[in-house]
Amino acid sequence: MYNKLPEFIDRTEAEKLGELKEERITVNRSAKVVKGGRRFAFSALTVVGNQDGIVGFGFGKAKEIPAAMQKAFKDGRKHLVRVPRVGTTIPHEIEGVYCSSKVRIIPASPGTGIIAGSTVRAVLELAGVRDVLTKCYGSTNSINLVKATIVALGALRTKEEIADLRGVEL
Repeated sequence: MYNKLPEFIDRTEAEKLGELKEERITVNRSAKVVKGGRRFAFSALTVVGNQDGIVGFGFGKAKEIPAAMQKAFKDGRKHLVRVPRVGTTIPHEIEGVYCSSKVRIIPASPGTGIIAGSTVRAVLELAGVRDVLTKCYGSTNSINLVKATIVALGALRTKEEIADLRGVEL
């Protein structure tokens, strides 16, 4: 079980990635009551990725929706992580925790598809993972679910990486 956000990809490396796809998760509206009525502000949560092992999330706030979306996309390019994959799935079962949201991601056989809710599905699709089972526990707040999923994906290790860390030959 992991609950710390992973190290993000270096900015110079992120600029070399080129085309990143973006998906909007949620847009929240908040109101501030003033003398003349209500003033609305918006916050946007987006997920960005190249569908080939790199994914990130962004969060932006502004007085209008398009500006909030733009800020969220720009923020998403700063928070990219590399996701190790084995074929179309992940190397091993993993659990990520952020605040009171917990996400368990389980590898599945080819052809299974992504069995997940809309928030976790968006992150996994943009990461390039095609066959997994997931289960969310605790809070279903979309911001915390996205962060818990990123925590889990950032903690994944391949067999080769674990062998190198331990100094063992496969």
